[in-house]
Amino acid sequence: MCFCGVLRADAPPVQVRVVFNEELGPMLMERMALGQGGLSEEPMFADRLTEIRALKPGIIRLFVQEYYNLLPERGQYHFTAAILRADPDARIGGPALASVQSPILPALLDACATKHIPLHFVSWHLYSSSPAAIRSTIDYVHGLLKKHPELRPETFIDEWNVDLFNPPPDRRYQPCYVAETIWQMKDVGLDWSCYYHIRDCYVSYETFSKYFSANGSAFMTRWWNRQSQFDGLFDYQNQVRPAYFAFKLLSRMAGERLRVRSTSDRVHGFATHDLQLQMHNVMLWNFSREPAHVDMSLEALPKEMRARHITLDAADPGVEENQRLRPEPLQALKAGDQKLSLKLEPWAIHYWSLE
Repeated sequence: MCFCGVLRADAPPVQVRVVFNEELGPMLMERMALGQGGLSEEPMFADRLTEIRALKPGIIRLFVQEYYNLLPERGQYHFTAAILRADPDARIGGPALASVQSPILPALLDACATKHIPLHFVSWHLYSSSPAAIRSTIDYVHGLLKKHPELRPETFIDEWNVDLFNPPPDRRYQPCYVAETIWQMKDVGLDWSCYYHIRDCYVSYETFSKYFSANGSAFMTRWWNRQSQFDGLFDYQNQVRPAYFAFKLLSRMAGERLRVRSTSDRVHGFATHDLQLQMHNVMLWNFSREPAHVDMSLEALPKEMRARHITLDAADPGVEENQRLRPEPLQALKAGDQKLSLKLEPWAIHYWSLE
């Protein structure tokens, strides 16, 4: 299979500006985090803690029904020992909607505003291969919250991924989709998100039948045990998928966010000044099935630096990290303004460390 794109001869270069003396505040990339479904009574990712920790998630969202038996019978719930009484610093919210358009959310906001009920965050799910569609749900929730300025909850997409019923077949797509979706989330002001999920697991019909209907248990068992899966950063056999490395590059976007401007709505990027590690980081991608030529201006470099360029290779069948994150030789950059020119293949992700 050929993954080569054709660059039109008359296509003008995309102009990207990275401004090193314009810091926009903390990046807080750790808030673009991870989740795991409660699929098994067995440990699901205990042997991958080192790799998960390397992604620096600020939160890992878990299902709790399987572990705490909140729904012992229909119509009965266990919420004895109020949460805030046990932990005054706990954050309470919801309702983790499968559809953000559900009438449950405006009803919840009305009830919390009228009865002065604490609401620290509002949450919903979305599985769409369109980052723009995910962005539109954030705009919708922000619109609802404007009607209740006294509440001021954080916004939280606690499950998201591509359309898992019809995932794009190109192996390069999903890692680039991760980067572009998180860019859209950051650009529109989402507070938190949890990519679903960490690891795919087989399930037990008997486990789900304790609290699902027969139809629901059958669906979950068919879905997880018979359907091809593209959810997890690790697959059923615990092998790492390319999307993991997109999160790994994103985790390097630590520290103060720098301004990045692009003339294309398909070529986006992040840049940061990491004060702790005394370095700068730049990440750029092409969320398009067409290649793009890019002229990238590095403006106001504070000093002479060594730059290391890395390309995420999602198509290579190898699983060794240097095959996925392919390094190039170091390049010396002088202080001041510098220019780099490169071709971004479809769905390409590039990263530079500057020290």
